[in-house]
Amino acid sequence: MMEKIVGIVQARMGSSRLPGKVMQRVGKMTVIELLLARLTESKLIDKVVVAVPDGVQNQVLSDHVEQLGFDCEKGSERNVLARFHQTAKKHGADVVVRITGDCPLVDPFLVDEVLEGYFSSDTEYFSNINTATFPDGLDVEVFSWNALNRAYLEADSFHDQEHVTPFIRDSG
Repeated sequence: MMEKIVGIVQARMGSSRLPGKVMQRVGKMTVIELLLARLTESKLIDKVVVAVPDGVQNQVLSDHVEQLGFDCEKGSERNVLARFHQTAKKHGADVVVRITGDCPLVDPFLVDEVLEGYFSSDTEYFSNINTATFPDGLDVEVFSWNALNRAYLEADSFHDQEHVTPFIRDSG
């Protein structure tokens, strides 16, 4: 049986440094549109989904994502781990690729390279961030549904719930 690989992009309108940055234009495209276009070039990801916080502030973003033809799931603003868990569960992910919405230049070839590293290793978490091997904006994290589910059930600190992968990295 082939494992279903779901790329989940976490995005939001509320940024302290540049509010609405994912809807800013880069040429003729929005930042989120550019990111999604690049991510869909991955040869290994089966589905790309955007996970946004609940709330009126993010409605313009979720509407835009859906108009682009992508599923957009809403969940907790503060507990991003719960939002990821809910999204991965709904879309039947066996393997999750985590991308942040402020990385419009994500490299689909690098995503596939990290996925290949994950599949060739005997681990539930694999990335290019631990130790950082590429510049900021090219971060790719891959983890199993089992690792995400365990983190969701066991992580109790705000830090672990806000940042999705620290619990997975630190408990593996």
